[in-house]
Parts: sequence; structure tokens; C-alpha cells
Amino acid sequence: MTHDIISASDLKKVAPVFGQLSFDDHEQIVFCNDKDTGLKAIIGIHSTVLGPALGGTRMWNYESEWDALNDVLRLSRGMTFKSAITGLNLGGGKAVIIGDAKTQKTPELMKSFGEYVHSLSGKYITAEDVGMETVDMDLVREVTPYVTGISESKGGAGNPSPITAYGVFMGMKAAAKYKFGDDNLEGKRVLVQGIGHVGESLVEHITNEGAEVIISDINQERLEYVRDTYGASIYGGSDIYSEDVDIYAPCALGATVNDETIHKIKAKVIAGAANNQLEDENKHGKILQDRGIVYAPDFLINAGGIINVYAELEGYDKKEIIRKTENIFNTTLEILNSADVNKITTHTAALQIAQQRIATRKMENEG
Repeated sequence: MTHDIISASDLKKVAPVFGQLSFDDHEQIVFCNDKDTGLKAIIGIHSTVLGPALGGTRMWNYESEWDALNDVLRLSRGMTFKSAITGLNLGGGKAVIIGDAKTQKTPELMKSFGEYVHSLSGKYITAEDVGMETVDMDLVREVTPYVTGISESKGGAGNPSPITAYGVFMGMKAAAKYKFGDDNLEGKRVLVQGIGHVGESLVEHITNEGAEVIISDINQERLEYVRDTYGASIYGGSDIYSEDVDIYAPCALGATVNDETIHKIKAKVIAGAANNQLEDENKHGKILQDRGIVYAPDFLINAGGIINVYAELEGYDKKEIIRKTENIFNTTLEILNSADVNKITTHTAALQIAQQRIATRKMENEG
């Protein structure tokens, strides 16, 4: 008897979607192609049990379509749990546009993408993410009502980045209180990796509280701007994961906590804005737990942005947005304590709460 060995490339041909490692019983995957505008996009709808699937659109120059699909699957799944744990009546969705946002994004492309969003009749509601600006959401709004994060001048909640950063700040303070016994960040060494809109706002918050801030980013111009504006130090070493800091805040792309980095990390707390920070949620969550490193679950503490855009759907004001975002502090502390009591990882503790809310709603819907 012979056994055929299937290579990774062959496996991709055999099971391009349902065989994806990141496929988690997603309800719908939509592939969008428009020759005239050059649009190539994927919309991932993970769950609509709690409500319409809300999640941002990311434009990124992926190495392959496979990477783009993997990203949208992971991100849309994360949005389901983010909304669930935050108590919002929303499902989880996400979209990715394949391309360079600086050179390939046009008004025509954004409107074409909006047409695809509109074709889903409200099952998916889009918003701003990496590579997108509020003005892009305004363009999408011209062709579909199923978009949030539009300009305040057009009746929207505006750029969600400052609120996202505030929620991360709240989660970071809760994790600091749990680990160090005090939520004051004064004197703490904090490494912020990625200083886009959210990262910069986070730097402002923690600097104002007296933290010693070190920044890292691939954009030298941004580094110098943030350094000069907030007095942060630019990381000058060769391996940021080995840096002796109190708190590591990943605010760029995901999976920075992986097999290569996890044993180097000297930080005692990980609390950042990036989605899917753990490359393998179970494996790496357990290693962090065993090493005594407090991980504030990303889909919990970076939920400020979705709270902000949800306000457009529900019609509540800035005061209520801030109140809901500040509550991330309490929820984070509850989850960290629950993980400790039940001897499980913080990621698992957060996931269980989110999954329970979804399961309860599913039973109610079926009943």
C-alpha cells in the first residue's frame, strides 16, 4: 500500500476555502472582482447570530491571495467575539482589498467595493481599517447605507482610531493593575510597535500618564513625527521582542507573538491594538500563562473602534461611547481574574464568555 504525500501547495488547490486553517464555520465568503477599477476583494462573514456582521475593510498588498483569504477569515472571526464580549448586538465580518492603498486606491475602486457591500443587503456592514480613511467610507456611503465610520460632518461618528486607542489604554491599565497592583502607568517602560492612527493615540495617552514610551515602526517619517510630538524614544536595537520593558503593545499587524518571538519576550504585560496577536491562540496563550506574562485579549481591549461605529447604528452620543469604552477596564479585570481562578488562559476565558453569549442567542432564535 502506498500513501500519497500531499504538499502544502497541492492542499491549497484541493481545499482553498473550507480547508483553510482559519476557516471556522464562516457563514459566507464573497470574492469580489471588478476589471474596470482593478478591485480584488474578499468579504468574510463569520456569524450573524447576534446581528449584522460589522467589521472594517483593510487594504493591503498581500503576498498572495491565499494570505488575503487567511487574513479575512481570522479577522472576521475575531469581530464576532469582539462584538459578543462587548455586549453589542452585532455579528462578525471583515473585508480585505488586495492592493497598495497608497498607489492603487481610487474613488472608483471604493465605490465599486461599496456596490459589492450593498449586494449583501445589510448582512455585512463595513467600516474603516488599515489602509482606509474616513473619506473612503464617505465614498462607499454614496452607493450603500451599509457603512459606518463616515465623517461627522455627514452625520457619522468619524474616525474610530482615537476611541480604539482609548479602549486599549483602559485594557492596558487593567492588565497593569492585575500584574503590578496599580493601574497607574507612571514610570513603566512601554514598547509600542506600530504607530499608525491608533498607535499614535495610544502613545499620547500613556505619555500623559508618565510612562516611558519606546516606539517602533517601518515608517521612519512617522517615527520621527511621534518622537518629536510626544517625546517618545525610537527603538534602535535589532530585536524588539528581547527589549527589557514592562509592557509590550503590538499595534501593527497580527501574529507577532509566535514560535520565534514568544520565548524572547521580557515584557510582563502584553496589551495592544493589533488583531490576532497570538499566531496560535491555544499554544501561545498557554506559553504566556506558564511564563507569567499577562495577556490582555486583543479582541476585548481593541473594541473601542466598533463601539464608536456602532453608535451610528444605535444613535447614541459621544458620552455613551466613552462610557462603554471605559468599561473595557472592568471587563478586562474580570477576565484576568476569571482566568486565574479557573486555571485557563486569558484568551480562553474571554472566548468562553463571548461564545456563551452567542450560544444563548442562538437558542433564543431557534426557540
